[in-house]
Amino acid sequence: MAEIEIGRGKRGRQAYAFDDVAIVPSRRTRDPEEVSTHWQIDAYRFEIPLLAAPMDSVMSPSMAIELGQAGGLGVLDLEGLWTRYEDPEPLLEEIAGLEEGKALNRLQEIYAAPVREDLIADRLREIRDAGVTVAGALSPPRVKRYHQAVIDAGVDIMVIRGTTVSAEHVSGRAEPLNLKQFIYELDVPVVVGGCATYQAALHLMRTGAAGVLVGFGGGSSHTTRSVLGLTVPMATAVADVAAARRDYLDESGGRYVHVIADGSIGRSGDIAKAIACGADAVMVGSPLARATEAPGRGWHWGSEAHHADLPRGERVHVGSIGPLAEILNGPSYLADGSMNLVGALRRAMATTGYTEVKEFQRVEVTVLR
Repeated sequence: MAEIEIGRGKRGRQAYAFDDVAIVPSRRTRDPEEVSTHWQIDAYRFEIPLLAAPMDSVMSPSMAIELGQAGGLGVLDLEGLWTRYEDPEPLLEEIAGLEEGKALNRLQEIYAAPVREDLIADRLREIRDAGVTVAGALSPPRVKRYHQAVIDAGVDIMVIRGTTVSAEHVSGRAEPLNLKQFIYELDVPVVVGGCATYQAALHLMRTGAAGVLVGFGGGSSHTTRSVLGLTVPMATAVADVAAARRDYLDESGGRYVHVIADGSIGRSGDIAKAIACGADAVMVGSPLARATEAPGRGWHWGSEAHHADLPRGERVHVGSIGPLAEILNGPSYLADGSMNLVGALRRAMATTGYTEVKEFQRVEVTVLR
């Protein structure tokens, strides 16, 4: 890909966000009712290619159960309020009522409570008892400390999620997590990320991960671009990681690693574009935070928003627009892509003549700028 000269001493690669690309209709169309949106990772099949981001404003055990029963996968934040407090509901109510501009300090105080292994077990057991696939997320620094409690609790899929996760972390202060050895020793599939480049994704795939997260979860509640100067143009990033998946498939003799777009997915059109660029599924936050059942009560924040040393996120108001069932499958009374997410994906696939998610990855796209 051509590079652009930023100045005499620096060149940069042209990259594209989802807003910069569009899906091209084809000569053949389908009936939306004949379209299948299912996908499968390891032994686990899901009817919709949608994972809920592990954020306290999005996921509670009950919300994870409801999403699982609807055909998606809810990922619980195992370092969040549900594993720090016996009853986090009063705190969630308090967070929703905090004054604008004064939420940060209180969030840091609330999240200073320690993570409890007994609560990890209780929350995951609650989800398992409902008969849905159980998924929980840890950040890379906490994996060594809590992973055994997570495995003992019967997690089906483990997610290791951070702003940027690499297969080779260098540290002079502590022994870093050996991701390849760690994944090899686990008996459950691991989804790991974020990453944004071909090479970084290829290294993560070589660790044995079942799936990689593309992006850094950057969305409406993140200020990572302002604080760290990092951002991920998602259309290019997903396409790059999809290319790494293709090359690793050849390198490994047929091992397929799932690509999951994680970030900048706020509307139904973004879901379709992510898959069109090569993703197998998407991880979303703010679209589900708008559900009336969401624990954030119309507010949305991530773990970066209460970081003790360097916060790079905010508590943002996204509002409540309807029950989870309508946000996923309609009917929609809004024309902005915030409701009937799965129905919109079905129609996008049908309009371009595709009946399977994997086939839809081959759809033609154009660049708008």
